[in-house]
Amino acid sequence: MNCILLPAANFFDNSAHINEAKQVEHISQVLAAKVGDTLKIGQLKGNLGSAIIADMTPERIELCEVKLTIAPPPKLNLTVVLALPRPKVLRRLMMDMTALGVRDIILVNSYRTQKSYWQSPMLSRLDEFVLEGLQQGVDTVAPRISLQKRFKPFVEDELAQLITNRAIIAHPYSELSFSQYMQQPLENSEPPYSSVLPSMVFIGAEGGWIDYEVELLTKQGCQAVHIGPRILRTEAAVNAILGQWLLYQ
Repeated sequence: MNCILLPAANFFDNSAHINEAKQVEHISQVLAAKVGDTLKIGQLKGNLGSAIIADMTPERIELCEVKLTIAPPPKLNLTVVLALPRPKVLRRLMMDMTALGVRDIILVNSYRTQKSYWQSPMLSRLDEFVLEGLQQGVDTVAPRISLQKRFKPFVEDELAQLITNRAIIAHPYSELSFSQYMQQPLENSEPPYSSVLPSMVFIGAEGGWIDYEVELLTKQGCQAVHIGPRILRTEAAVNAILGQWLLYQ
């Protein structure tokens, strides 16, 4: 945890308290903090700042001299549409996307998504994973998350309204690379074209998107691109692709 995030209910005039077990344990054992030390904290959906430890017990930490004066970092102007991955990697992916500042996350069904994934108890813990990502990335504003269990109706009935400028499909078998795509001229735009990033990216599960899915997305105006000759695991692909937004923004 690079900062401790607390709900608004935990704050009072110039003080606050921490009673979440994982946070208390992290502060006392990992940070080895003691009374009088300063912590980096934030209010969920609010500002970031600092506070001083006034008192500590194994169950609760009292804070004083709370100062929340720093605005959270801006979000990436990006929606990630991710084919629901294996449950054991879902936590890491949600944490990483949140920490990197993704604005919207849509978990969608795909041909290579096993039906059992939608019954995983991990889906009920998304808020927990998001909180971990926020504390890692020192942010206070969670991404908006939605679940789409039917791929074709989502693409045909809802997708067009969600694309604000351009959308790409991460597809290792595309002939067009992401860098080439970013140099393509846009209607009513002037160089450098790379300043106009896509607002949406589709990332498949293990094995990627099947041809039918790519074709369906292409009909909605999405462009398939690759990021290199290597075939990556979903978690590696997500971080490699999002790195492009950090590079170009």
